[in-house]
Amino acid sequence: MSGTRVLVAGASIAGPALAHWLHRRGAEVTVVERAPELRPGGQAVDARGVTKEVIRRMGLGPAVRAARTETAGAHVVDADGAVLETYRADDDGGDGYISEIEILRGDLSRVLYDDTRDGVEYVFGDRITELTQDADGVDVAFAGGGRRRFDLVVGADGLHSSLRAQVFGPHERFVRHLGHVLAFYSVPNKFGLDRWLLEYQEPASGRSALLRPIQDATRGMAMFSFPAGEFDVDHRDVEAQKRLLRERAADLGWLAPRLLEHLDDTPDFYLDQVAQVVLDRWSSGRVGLLGDAAFSSSPLSGQGTGLALVGAYVLAGELAAAGWDPEAGFAAYEARMRPFVEANQEIGRLNARSRDVPGPDTEPGPAPEEWDMELIERALNGLELPDYAEVPDSGPRSPIPS
Repeated sequence: MSGTRVLVAGASIAGPALAHWLHRRGAEVTVVERAPELRPGGQAVDARGVTKEVIRRMGLGPAVRAARTETAGAHVVDADGAVLETYRADDDGGDGYISEIEILRGDLSRVLYDDTRDGVEYVFGDRITELTQDADGVDVAFAGGGRRRFDLVVGADGLHSSLRAQVFGPHERFVRHLGHVLAFYSVPNKFGLDRWLLEYQEPASGRSALLRPIQDATRGMAMFSFPAGEFDVDHRDVEAQKRLLRERAADLGWLAPRLLEHLDDTPDFYLDQVAQVVLDRWSSGRVGLLGDAAFSSSPLSGQGTGLALVGAYVLAGELAAAGWDPEAGFAAYEARMRPFVEANQEIGRLNARSRDVPGPDTEPGPAPEEWDMELIERALNGLELPDYAEVPDSGPRSPIPS
């Protein structure tokens, strides 16, 4: 066992996934999360391609499948609800528009937390306020007043990563807004929603409204998308975000007015820009980044969760293979992950362009059916997972099915 002390910032998906693999490789892991508890709900996230193999190696296949939304497919509808197009969950081997493994972000976070909480220290309601590195470790100060020393620190705290801002520089240097905004929140199922997702896309405006099933059949998940060339709403100011959504979607057709009626009574509202994170390096000394904090591909890539889970596996494996040397481990992780990340970021940009409203001098990007199939394959399966057979592995809590 290495005894290497690793602090991970963020307890959504990337952080607990990394904690799983670090613990199996012999590290002593602490996860700090500024929220007082795990956040419920959230957007539906997908596992496609090589990500499904990572979940299997974690021993979490049965738990993840048990928490799925079990969406049968999607109907694209017009303003009157008439079906225009249909996509099924078993299209493209389960890796299509509706993934065969689809789960709410909060539910996946809970699966990962339940898997790791017995072997990992979790600290909720606190955050990193200061880091000081030297040749042998990192001294960390916390908002709660504590001070501790770690061998390595990893920021897995999302698009608006405070750790990234502290170590690498201000957000505006790395966050690339793709010109769209997404909002989602749960609503009572007063719409006859069954196992099928419904999506309305307003012609020529770039706006859409969506209603999707979740495991709790008494509720559904509403989602809105609209173009926004500028975005300056504080990501923590929920009331300002709700005002923005009402302004941009007030006259949207289909079920939009009825969905907006539930804005003030939903427990899990979320709105943010569609954005990517682009950095020249994902590490600085003994501090590294993972998931959206390092390489957000945006929700429009459909692969943000996949990048987090695959990245967690690779980062822990490469650090252990390098004998926990940060320079070698972080460099190997980045070399292996970057082509996979770049393919998925390209998918995200293409999807954003396909939603752009054509102007007098511009044309929309290619529709998904026109995308390069080689690019799609690289985005799904473009990373060959090492087995890391030479490094310690205490094994998963649950047996891995063959």
